Amino acid sequence: MTDWSRKRYWMIGASDGLGAALAHKLSAAGVELVLSSRSEDKLNQVAATLPGRVSVVPVDVSDLDSVRQAAGQVGRIDGMVYTAGVYWPMKAQEWNAEQAEAMGDVNFVGALRAVGAVVPQMVARDAGHIVLTGSLSGFRGLPGAIGYSASKAGVMALGESLQCDFSGTGVRVQIANPGFIKTRLTDKNDFSMPFLMTPEEAAQQIFEMMCDESATVRHFPRLFSYLFRFSRVWPDWLYNRVFAR
Repeated sequence: MTDWSRKRYWMIGASDGLGAALAHKLSAAGVELVLSSRSEDKLNQVAATLPGRVSVVPVDVSDLDSVRQAAGQVGRIDGMVYTAGVYWPMKAQEWNAEQAEAMGDVNFVGALRAVGAVVPQMVARDAGHIVLTGSLSGFRGLPGAIGYSASKAGVMALGESLQCDFSGTGVRVQIANPGFIKTRLTDKNDFSMPFLMTPEEAAQQIFEMMCDESATVRHFPRLFSYLFRFSRVWPDWLYNRVFAR
């Protein structure tokens, strides 16, 4: 069982939604947290509600210099959790170049920047913990998800590559792939969202995964995840016919 009381984690994307909910879980378990996002005001609001040790370091994950500067301020950590993300529903016929680029830049490339900023110290110590947030939408491209599905697929592949490279070392990498979570992002959707979770429910799933030192990935809600996981073996004609609806 993990002894969280002596751990120090950097949480990127902790100003609201899933990140804020997970910060509460980790803080209650005794983790010292460093909270980061673009909004210092929101971070301070979250920090004021946490029971444990906490500090705030603003960062813009779309800016490599900002990530490097923040990592320097954060210093030595035991783990990093990346939940930062942006989302706009978008069909190919309604392409918005700025929003599509932002999804790729924040969701995927931002994760690359963050991982790149913490991996050297973890390699040097042969110890560390990286938690990345993918999505069930990353298993195969979904309709109306230009930018988002692709960016989350990239995060999932990044996590898998890290797991291969760090196999047998002291650096642990985990991937959380949630379904729909009730946040300001999914409030943009005008369609039915099966198995919609609260941020607290999703945070509990991720916290349980983090507590399981043998776990490499968690897909949730479990029943809903089977549709996406098994769709990878469907022939293209069947997948396109079912999901295009």
